[in-house]
Amino acid sequence: MTPPKASAATPNAERLTDYPQPSVTADCVMFAVESSELQVLLVRRGVEPYKGEWAIPGGFVGVEMSLEDTARSKLREKTGIADAYLEQLYTFGDLGRDPRGRVLTVAYFSLIRKPEAAPVSTSDAASEAAWFPAAATPALAFDHARILDMARQRLRNKIRYEPIGFELLPEKFVLTDLQRLYEGILERELDKRNFRKKILGMGILKALDEKQQNVPHRAARFYSFDQEAYERLKERGFLFEL
Repeated sequence: MTPPKASAATPNAERLTDYPQPSVTADCVMFAVESSELQVLLVRRGVEPYKGEWAIPGGFVGVEMSLEDTARSKLREKTGIADAYLEQLYTFGDLGRDPRGRVLTVAYFSLIRKPEAAPVSTSDAASEAAWFPAAATPALAFDHARILDMARQRLRNKIRYEPIGFELLPEKFVLTDLQRLYEGILERELDKRNFRKKILGMGILKALDEKQQNVPHRAARFYSFDQEAYERLKERGFLFEL
């Protein structure tokens, strides 16, 4: 016979209120690229703790909001973009990471086409917002330096085996833009000839009938990322690798 399910009225049943209740936040590391430089959006805290210091945008998770919804709300609030690439990074729960009490944070990172982003907004909790070079930020509040370091490392690793770098480029781009993007994220130079041969040989770029205009050098052809071609190749076992 199946035993009855425990309920609030069942004697000796465990209740959530029998245990300490830690708070949960969702932080979102927002990356963009400008002039081949990887940048990150930071906010200056307008309240204690760490008032006046820079931090990664984030907020407490409400009882009726999911973790991802909270992260996306911060993304939309700061950039005006709701559908950017978003990936869960890691859960940070070290004791003492927040002087207000026991706070866990689930960190995400997002990739934004900066020209599409609206002017960053502020609030009582964030008195200022600005883009900084990801490799040279000011000192960060809480354990946000560790979160940023982990996000940068994840991005460096992942762009080598998934084509997420295209999320940071305009819809149309020249091959030099693509190479500089990878060099900016990987923080090293790439051989131009080998890079172009490899990326064009994958069959995931669509050559457009359009070239640069009014440039002081030979006009380069524009390309776009062919998502459908990439999906077809994946079904056949294709592995993206740069």
